[in-house]
Amino acid sequence: MSQHRRIDPRRPFVITALGRKRYALGQACLSGADAGAAATAPSDAGKPLRLQQPASSCILVAAHTDRGLLPLDAQQAIAAAAILAGPQCAVLLAAFGPLAEDAAPYGADQVIALADATAFQPDAEADVLAELRRQYRPTHIIMADNDIPDGDLGRRLAARQDLSIATHVVELTPDTATAYQKQKSVYARRPLSEVILLDAECVDARLPFAGRGETLDWAPSGNPASRYQDRGVTAVPASHLSLEEADFIVSAGNGVHDLDGFHALAGALGAAVGASRVAVDDGRFTREQQVGATGKTVASSVYIALGISGAVQHLQGIKDCRHVIAVNTDASAPMIKRADLSVIDDAQAIMRALLAEVGTARRQAPESGS
Repeated sequence: MSQHRRIDPRRPFVITALGRKRYALGQACLSGADAGAAATAPSDAGKPLRLQQPASSCILVAAHTDRGLLPLDAQQAIAAAAILAGPQCAVLLAAFGPLAEDAAPYGADQVIALADATAFQPDAEADVLAELRRQYRPTHIIMADNDIPDGDLGRRLAARQDLSIATHVVELTPDTATAYQKQKSVYARRPLSEVILLDAECVDARLPFAGRGETLDWAPSGNPASRYQDRGVTAVPASHLSLEEADFIVSAGNGVHDLDGFHALAGALGAAVGASRVAVDDGRFTREQQVGATGKTVASSVYIALGISGAVQHLQGIKDCRHVIAVNTDASAPMIKRADLSVIDDAQAIMRALLAEVGTARRQAPESGS
């Protein structure tokens, strides 16, 4: 008889600092003592420090930054290390690339920013991690299992250093790591490995405590060489990208009537074109441009929603977007509540104003650069 425990293919929980959070009827809940602890958990303001004593060991988290920020999967890896760490165990973050934000809210106690690591150099980065491992002797190395760059780097390090590794981990305890097997129909537990690669969305990065966030002045000895050569980036017009790949999306809803102005704005901004279901059903846009649960799920850095009220299906499709800007005449629209920046005005007027501003900025650019 199989020792593996059968599960539902949809993971019904996420790991938090207070234990395993379950989802029932669309609502998250904690049971028993965890529920009581959740009720008394501190707010984001004035969080206590997790590490109150001098550290005698550490857990190393390696992550690549994105334009100076830590991606969501990197935040979750840091939070997982903080949840796993004992009272005298520090969380050491090695950030490959420029880091312009504070990693303490995610649970990092010590931060090493390797700002020069911007090109694709996994062999040189593996050398850096190996040196960090020799110097700091972490009990575990935790990374996001996102293929490239973190997952690839973690596998290279484990192969080079002959370390035990657990991939696609969906649950952690102080002693075990759990991963899916057999097309996610079962999961299997194993003792904690030296290298742990976390699956996406398995950890809640919102912690009831904070890390120290101390910056360490550290640099690798010598200059690790790489066999890879950076040949630069080939720019691809946004119109040639699928919405799932686009980093900048301008999306139209029922409130957009000037289609020529809308497409002119998207072209001037170099943005991909999206649309709500209503705009697609009306024939103004193709089905391939539909954003939402019944269309495309996007994860762009910037998403401008013009005249979109924000049905729940559409909000599901943009849940992974970093910055959402909404333009709508209805200040109580759901999209306005979701947006990071809201403009209460007619979409046509805002499109004309934005197009004029872009034109002005481009005309002034050569003068300011001379």
